[in-house]
Amino acid sequence: MAEARWERGYERLLARVDATGASVREGFPHYGDPLTGEWTRSPSGDWTGGFWNGMCWLAAHSTEKARYRGWALRWAEALLPRAMSDTVFRGFLFYYGALLGDVLLGDARAREIALAGARAWAASFNEKAGVFGLGAEAEEASDVGAGEASIDTVQGAALLVWAAANGGDSAWRDMAISHARRHVELCVRDDGSICQSASFDSTTGAMTRRYTHKGIRPDSTWARAQAWGIVGYAVMYQWTKEIEFLDAAQFAAQWWLGHVAGDRVAYWDFDDPDIPDTARDTSATAIVAAALLKLAALTGEEHKQRQYRVAAEETAAALVDRYLDPRGVLSHGCYNRRIGLATQNELIWGSYYLFEALHVLTGRLEPARF
Repeated sequence: MAEARWERGYERLLARVDATGASVREGFPHYGDPLTGEWTRSPSGDWTGGFWNGMCWLAAHSTEKARYRGWALRWAEALLPRAMSDTVFRGFLFYYGALLGDVLLGDARAREIALAGARAWAASFNEKAGVFGLGAEAEEASDVGAGEASIDTVQGAALLVWAAANGGDSAWRDMAISHARRHVELCVRDDGSICQSASFDSTTGAMTRRYTHKGIRPDSTWARAQAWGIVGYAVMYQWTKEIEFLDAAQFAAQWWLGHVAGDRVAYWDFDDPDIPDTARDTSATAIVAAALLKLAALTGEEHKQRQYRVAAEETAAALVDRYLDPRGVLSHGCYNRRIGLATQNELIWGSYYLFEALHVLTGRLEPARF
């Protein structure tokens, strides 16, 4: 039964990749209308463009069909100008948008593009603060610039770890580790919950405040922040084997497992007083499904391996059975409820992470491959 569910989900999302690749000619899929299936696109990729490429790289890996690799390369080339944009989210763009092509397929051009993104981003490292600030062009942040940080950026630092070992400067690895380590201080609370953002003195690195700008209030636990923290530290441990990152990922994962709704699908903010009469976020939930599969493979403790694997399967099952329609549209992603943007929609990163999880669950991908 479980195997059939995973295969059904995989096939549906693969069909969605086919439909998207055949219909989208300009821009990057950003968020979709769950009724019509039509994508709202971002011209240059915003912070999300790499996730569409990532779906194409995964499809190319699992099917060995040339069209998916062609689509992935086409949009990777379209991302290349973003290497020079002043945003920390270059990590997201080039990790999923290009690095996956090298890791999964050994694609030489994808490798070049990923290295270009890493090289340009590394130049913005703040050595005094030991962190990458959001940058002046950071997408959607309420506060931007050299003295702002966000938990969303931890995972992208893995781009620099990979690049340091693949033709880049060896110092990039140290930058990435410092960046991720600082975000434990900046964003991880004492109970394992995650605060989305923080401000710091760009000269000394001293934190001046913590805040959640997309949640229901500044001190709330926004579901996607928690999810980014789990996957970010899991990925950083995977690439660096720095045990503190595994500890941070597991700390945040245990908080999620202790607070998520009984049906495993998160509400958009854990502190919304209207729960259960409020929005869900399948995108945050999908991120965690993929992250738990990684943690099950990375932890050395057998009871945690079982716990994470069972929770990942239950989470993926809830998404496939209740939110993934026959067209491969994953509904009820909550992009930004604070401003009423796409609050029950298909979100490209949610689709990506569920596709990644289903690759693992069907045996098409090793859980700690990247």
